[in-house]
Amino acid sequence: MGPVSDTGVVRVLAAVIQREGRYLVCLRPPHKRHGGLWEFPGGKLEPSETLEAAAARELREELGVEAVVFGPLLYSHQEQDAPYRIEFLSLEIAGEPQALEHTALRWATPVELGEMPLAPSDLAFAATLRAN
Repeated sequence: MGPVSDTGVVRVLAAVIQREGRYLVCLRPPHKRHGGLWEFPGGKLEPSETLEAAAARELREELGVEAVVFGPLLYSHQEQDAPYRIEFLSLEIAGEPQALEHTALRWATPVELGEMPLAPSDLAFAATLRAN
């Protein structure tokens, strides 16, 4: 499940990568939790790992890219009935993303995100993008 904090919360990074008004989302493999749903790329933080370090590691592993500029934390969402707190961090990457661990990748506008089957936390975050 990943590292659990003293409060029982598992911190998960979601990387918010934008290009020309579109956001990078990834299709989760069918055998994983929320399989078949789209998500912002990322993963669980390791013990005492920062969001930035987790982003660098996860994006290298999942997409074959380097995180080069870190922006602000945009949103945090505690999943209901699960210990996961998803933290959405704005960042920029170098390189062209490849689906190394996902079924597919897509660049989507905020409106398109609202029409896609997203994982619950990603759906909540996408609603904030459309509100702006």
